[in-house]
Amino acid sequence: MEKFDAIVVGAGPAGCAAAYTMAKAGLTVLVLERGKYTGAKNMWGGAFFGPVMGEIFPEFRKEAPVERFINRHIISFMTKEDCLSIDFKSYHGDEGSSPGFIMLRAKFDRWMSTKVEQAGAILATGLEVTDFIFDGSRVAGVKVGTEEFPGNVVILTDGANSLLAKKAGLRDDYKAPDLKQGVKEIIKLPREVIEDRFGVSGSEGVVMEFVGACTKGLPGGGFIYTNQESLSVGVVVQLSALLENNVKASDLIEDFKEHPSVRPLIRNGETVEYSAHLIPVSGVAMMPRLYSGGILVAGDAAAMVLGTGLILEGANLAMAAGIAAGNTVIGAKALNDFSALALSQYESLLKESFVMKDLQTFRRAPHFLENPRIYNDYPEWTCAMMRGIFNSTGKARRNILEVVKESMKGKIGLMQLVGDTLKARKAI
Repeated sequence: MEKFDAIVVGAGPAGCAAAYTMAKAGLTVLVLERGKYTGAKNMWGGAFFGPVMGEIFPEFRKEAPVERFINRHIISFMTKEDCLSIDFKSYHGDEGSSPGFIMLRAKFDRWMSTKVEQAGAILATGLEVTDFIFDGSRVAGVKVGTEEFPGNVVILTDGANSLLAKKAGLRDDYKAPDLKQGVKEIIKLPREVIEDRFGVSGSEGVVMEFVGACTKGLPGGGFIYTNQESLSVGVVVQLSALLENNVKASDLIEDFKEHPSVRPLIRNGETVEYSAHLIPVSGVAMMPRLYSGGILVAGDAAAMVLGTGLILEGANLAMAAGIAAGNTVIGAKALNDFSALALSQYESLLKESFVMKDLQTFRRAPHFLENPRIYNDYPEWTCAMMRGIFNSTGKARRNILEVVKESMKGKIGLMQLVGDTLKARKAI
């Protein structure tokens, strides 16, 4: 059996970035994907932010199956009857300067895997890695059933619940508060209908995020992304809250779709896909050891997801980590040294990049976002405040400060507001 310079487990953003980086440098690379095709096991929305994709694939905006480029963000506080939204539109520059884009993973991952193969890597789908080959204490390859694939380094990019990272001794069991469950539907609609309802044209796209009644007050939120001829609609909820309250995420998405602010947006749409996914949300607090002899971990398997309440990013961090992992293996190959000491360069590269800097900056955010007032009291208060400002009762109007005070009664105490504001300042 041929011995590979590197074996990558998982063909998502992190795995493809790592494999492409190494293959372009002339290393022999094997990518093993358990799905029937790349993208089959990946479900997030998905919106991709930042320049990393363009750095590794400079022509992706021309070549890749991008659904739309994001020029509009809407964040909404939602009660059962009301919805207060902040609507940010940006027409700064053209699509080439867009801060992000929307993709469908089944299409986009297949495009990335094609680029990986063109660079010289071998991609094998429908194969699930079950164990490792060891040379003493160092990982020296993987096993797929009874078949062995030797390799100098194994890079794990196999998702949030990486059993292989646990088997390699790089992490302990995760706890339910460390994970969120995302459920998503792809709802098919004609392109002209989407553009009319969301006020976009050409390649413009919208990201909508919701907090409050969409999760029945549980920590999490809802989302809608505009694709070319479909909408990605879903909810993301803390796993421990679902278990403690005996709530099913599948029920939450049904209620979300029936909300009076959402129902008109998806009217007459046809659900053509349903999927679910675990998301690591505790950041550095749940991050496994990132390297050991002969092994590296990146992407969701390394808990590289940034969630601040206003931002939920993972794919850009995953790809940056994949590039760092690939460059680490290239350096180790040059030295013919695949020990833990040689591979520790990976962690150094991550600390120098935005990946670990961002995760450290917002390390308090996961705990802050467990505050139930964010999902219950604040949506109720802000919507009540807006009703008080805009509604006319036939009586003399009160000034804004009086309306704000009145709307807070029974919902938010002044000291709670001050305390939450101070905590938010430190966390996000």
